[in-house]
Amino acid sequence: MNEILLGVDPRDQSVPALVWAADEAVRRGLVLRLVVAVPPAHGGLRYDAPARRSALRMRAESAIANAEDLVRYLHDGLRIATERVNGVPATVLRDMAAHAALVVVGSRRLGRAAETFSESSVAVPLTARADCPVVVVRAPEHTAVHPLTVVVGVDGSEASRAAVAFAVEEASLREARLRAVWVRPRPVLAHDDGEEGLAERRRLLAESVAGWAERYPDVAVSQEVLRGHPVEQLALASQESLSLVVGRRGRGGHSGTWPGSTVHGLLHHAPCPVITVPLPQRERRTGDPARADRSRSGTADRPVSAPLGTGTRPPPRGTPGRADAPGPSTGSAER
Repeated sequence: MNEILLGVDPRDQSVPALVWAADEAVRRGLVLRLVVAVPPAHGGLRYDAPARRSALRMRAESAIANAEDLVRYLHDGLRIATERVNGVPATVLRDMAAHAALVVVGSRRLGRAAETFSESSVAVPLTARADCPVVVVRAPEHTAVHPLTVVVGVDGSEASRAAVAFAVEEASLREARLRAVWVRPRPVLAHDDGEEGLAERRRLLAESVAGWAERYPDVAVSQEVLRGHPVEQLALASQESLSLVVGRRGRGGHSGTWPGSTVHGLLHHAPCPVITVPLPQRERRTGDPARADRSRSGTADRPVSAPLGTGTRPPPRGTPGRADAPGPSTGSAER
């Protein structure tokens, strides 16, 4: 659990996601592992399959090299590792998430059908099934708005309690306040919309955040009960926040590929990074995973690798250690 994974998209890398992941790795003192997955080469004629696979690998190598250069430009002392893996991107990252503190990806804003059935969909299936928190970054975070705020959605469930635990730690790392929000859906019957129901939800909200102020005295915690649709109200509440943290219950529908309607809606509508926190795992594998359990994601293929903990720029491409990593020369920080 000593690393943050960043999913590198060889077609259109999200710079906000890369910046967010690098900054978070510095804040937490963790290794940043840049991961690019090379999907199977479908379609076309059988005889040109090797050429298509080679083109995919070259594009992946170029993308991860460019991402590494930008991260080193931003944080030259950050510990970085790079990895190229053969397999479907969402599956590769999901399997690697079992041994990570966080997984960070950008959002390609695919339609609903593509999110469910396309191999190019990453954010939604990864959010639904990863064993660690997943951060989906669509746009740069709101760092110019003060006071800095992290918003967490609360509904009294075990999943939302896990979200509160993560959110208060994140707020402490960011020197931000925490805004805990419970959204009450509008009732079908008017008589269900009384002060008694409001008081009960305020009590449950207070119980959900109880004790965290004592453990993190540097974090100011506010509590609000709002009325309306959860997606709409949480998106509005997070308009000027650093991030929105929500819990994820179970594995989701569609055989585990769907994270739930509220989380899915927030991935599309929240104007800040969305952090989805799964239920805590009772048992996790410890030690060096060696990336051995990858029968579903493919085989490891790592021609590009940077030493950990050096804090120095790797040798230029064209040297023996980087001979197969095409792309701009080392030292070019802007693409």
